[in-house]
Amino acid sequence: MRKIICASLMAASLFATTGCESYLDVNTNPNGPDALLQPELFLPQIQSELAVATQWDGRFAGFYTQNWGYTTPEDYPVVLHANPLSDSYAQLWRAVYWSMGYNLSDMIESGEKSKKYDFVGVGYILRALGWQNLTDYHGPVIMKEAFNSEQRVFSYDEQKEVYVEIQRLLNLGIENLERTDGLDAANSGLANSDLIYGGNREQWKKFAYGLLAINAHRLTNKSTYDPNKVIEYVDKSFTSNADDALIRFQGELSSNTSFFGPRRNNISRYRQTKFILGLLDGSNPELTDPVLVGADPAAAFEGQHLKDPRLVAMLAPSPDGQYRGITPEVGTYEWTKAEAAFVPKNLWNAEGTSTTPGEQIYFFANDAKFPLMTYAQLQFIKAEAAWIANKKGVALDAYRKGVMAHMDFARGYVTDKAMFDQRKAAYLASEELMPNTEAGLTLSKIMLQKYIATWGWGFLDTWSDMRRYHYDLGNEANPVYVGFTLPEELYPSNQGMPAYRARPRYNSEYMWNKEALEKIGGFDENYHTYETWFSKPE
Repeated sequence: MRKIICASLMAASLFATTGCESYLDVNTNPNGPDALLQPELFLPQIQSELAVATQWDGRFAGFYTQNWGYTTPEDYPVVLHANPLSDSYAQLWRAVYWSMGYNLSDMIESGEKSKKYDFVGVGYILRALGWQNLTDYHGPVIMKEAFNSEQRVFSYDEQKEVYVEIQRLLNLGIENLERTDGLDAANSGLANSDLIYGGNREQWKKFAYGLLAINAHRLTNKSTYDPNKVIEYVDKSFTSNADDALIRFQGELSSNTSFFGPRRNNISRYRQTKFILGLLDGSNPELTDPVLVGADPAAAFEGQHLKDPRLVAMLAPSPDGQYRGITPEVGTYEWTKAEAAFVPKNLWNAEGTSTTPGEQIYFFANDAKFPLMTYAQLQFIKAEAAWIANKKGVALDAYRKGVMAHMDFARGYVTDKAMFDQRKAAYLASEELMPNTEAGLTLSKIMLQKYIATWGWGFLDTWSDMRRYHYDLGNEANPVYVGFTLPEELYPSNQGMPAYRARPRYNSEYMWNKEALEKIGGFDENYHTYETWFSKPE
């Protein structure tokens, strides 16, 4: 892996200012560089690969959480919580072990040797983010032996061990970012190569604390869970939307375009579900206010409940101008051909599978910045932690901050800002939707508002939340996710259970690492329904 040739860094050159020609002359070995490359040549590719992998696998995790469904559900059994043997559902696996892999190790080593400690810090944080996403998605993963070039088969590590390693890496990242020796961001090259924060060390430190909060908060079902530690981490993390971790895409070519953009044509058959629609149109029992029925200012919605102002920013209308969602196991078959005007458009605001976009919806554009972590998300984590700690006043404050922060985030995607602000004022004035007292706040409100704030990007966080609450199975009388229902009939191989993990990547594990996979039950037809460690009561 150290013999990295120019072609392997072509993706990086699309984002960085330095092209292949500028470092071809470092070679005395005709097969590749015989010395470590500077860390700034690694970082853009690593960041973009991790973001694209999150989007890639998020398409499928998004089926489990009902962020969206598929127009023809029989073509995608993942809608029914299946997880067939395929590479299609394991791009994060490829990113963590291959695209990032040794490249990230080399970036860290190069940063240490060249005294570019900001790259070292960012490198450790990105490694931790890769492990967090990978283990939350797959459960047991290969960690200790992952980058041993002498091995050809690799043993799996339990998720509990991976979680500890994530904490270690994040603390190392913070330590390196706090170093005052070495080169600063302007002279190290981090300012020009960092696609997320432009080399801002303080924001990277806040990101690390945010990930520590996520890591610690996953363990709400453990006796060792410490909500006060989670609150402490959040308070050291983002302070406003200005700290949001957003990765930018140029959108000029397929290789530098967002995976969710129409140019790449990856989600043309995806449609919003009835669940997310209900959270935004006032029909969900937990996020409704009878006083607001008939209060929407738009003539098209006369007589209807006030629309959450974020609805027009996030979701696609039907051709007739109304907003609808699909039932995952039904898809667009709910409507006849004569009712084509009722079928929701795709997330590029186009009918059918067209890739010719209409007015932009949310971040589903070729050059739209994609979130990896946001202030609103972290405030809802704080709100839930405070709720668990019986600090209801802290929970209420964080809840309100989270809602308002996401409102501000969504406002950037609407054209009629006056209408947005009118709806927002009515929404914020509602005691039902925006309680001013502790008595009006519920755990369900916290989690449903977090679902809204992470919809379309925070797939693994949302799926982890739903697994922590076990999809409300056995808690139907007092559900956390009010209005959410699993498909009536899950995929046959699930044996009646919803998905709790994704299978490891087929081409590497099921083809070449069979013995290790057999030890963890990876060949069982219902392996993907085995509960992950973090969600188990302990």
